[in-house]
Amino acid sequence: MAIKLARRICEVQPSATLAVDAKAKALQAQGQDIVGFGVGEPDFNTPEHIIEAGSAAMKKGDTKYGAKRGPELKKLIVEKLKRENGLEYKPETIVVSNGAKQSLYNIMQVLVDEGDEVIIPAPYWVSYLEQVRLAGGKPVIIETDESTAFKITPQQLEKAITPRTKLFMHNSPSNPTGTVYTPAEIKAIGAVLEKAGIFAISDEIYEHLIYGDIQPLSLAAVSPALKDRVITVNGCSKTYSMTGWRIGWTAGPDEIMKAIAKFQSHATSDPAAFSQAGAAEAYASLTKSNEAVASMRTQFNLRRKHMHARLNKLKGVTCLEPLGAFYCFPNVSGVFGRTFKNVTVKTPMDFCGVALEQAGVALVPGEAFGSGKHVRLSYATSMELIDKGIDRLEKLLNG
Repeated sequence: MAIKLARRICEVQPSATLAVDAKAKALQAQGQDIVGFGVGEPDFNTPEHIIEAGSAAMKKGDTKYGAKRGPELKKLIVEKLKRENGLEYKPETIVVSNGAKQSLYNIMQVLVDEGDEVIIPAPYWVSYLEQVRLAGGKPVIIETDESTAFKITPQQLEKAITPRTKLFMHNSPSNPTGTVYTPAEIKAIGAVLEKAGIFAISDEIYEHLIYGDIQPLSLAAVSPALKDRVITVNGCSKTYSMTGWRIGWTAGPDEIMKAIAKFQSHATSDPAAFSQAGAAEAYASLTKSNEAVASMRTQFNLRRKHMHARLNKLKGVTCLEPLGAFYCFPNVSGVFGRTFKNVTVKTPMDFCGVALEQAGVALVPGEAFGSGKHVRLSYATSMELIDKGIDRLEKLLNG
């Protein structure tokens, strides 16, 4: 029997990062030794005090629906936004979701109508485009490259805005490039958005993983007028190595947040109560949490510098230094045209295939992020595995 699937799902592309991870694991299951640089997930365990809080909640019977946990966690998120971002919100303008990915999906569903345009700088996180399309919207891509450190200019943004523009997507630090916008650059973009009067999403999930002297600035903190047009998305996954706990959250204008709460009530309701208990502990026990984050960030920084330096020694590869998150995004176009065991590399996808099949290294192709020249490597793995994987790429490319 022929099955006709809904138009919306037929237009969606599967997640390339998860696909690469699945293929690498399949090869590993066959006994092959694969070094995986694919999925962006910290290799550190969740800090012990957070684990204990989640465990204690379960032991006390906090295994029912999570709604009763909501007020406590929302209050702590409000305090975090005021303390770290200079933003004033009320608990009722916070929605806690099953990961920041759901937070982003919620926003698209309540704001984007058929034909609405959403401006997305490229390279972009893989799910932005698909979430826009699932809402019936049209992604409008602003291209960037190494010449601007993968950052858009205010002039590019202004040119991309049309009468159909509904949203602008801002992500700093960036996945996949590791780019971090300075406060001055964020203010310049904010001025364009404020003048145009469009809404913006500020995806700040990597805000605590910035290296060097750049100070983070929330887009919503640029001006009171802009705060009324910006929806901020954040969560616990990257900062506290809590990817599996599935805690993300959204803060924004009252009317939008009410709509998001209504939409989520019919989709997933609240995250697990014990996950919320763990997140509450992360935001409440500041000394322990800050020490844990600082320790992880120190290790990420060492790995960042090491991976960046080694990538730039590979034949045909150049890599801009990433200043945030935990990814390197090297340009591999210098490898195009070379042949490896009868396979000629013409695209990042080809390069990733050769790296996996011939060197046992899993990378993510740049096509998934809107780039025809790059691949992404995550350094959220041990220094030993970083060296093991790049040794293999070096043998493959440098011969």
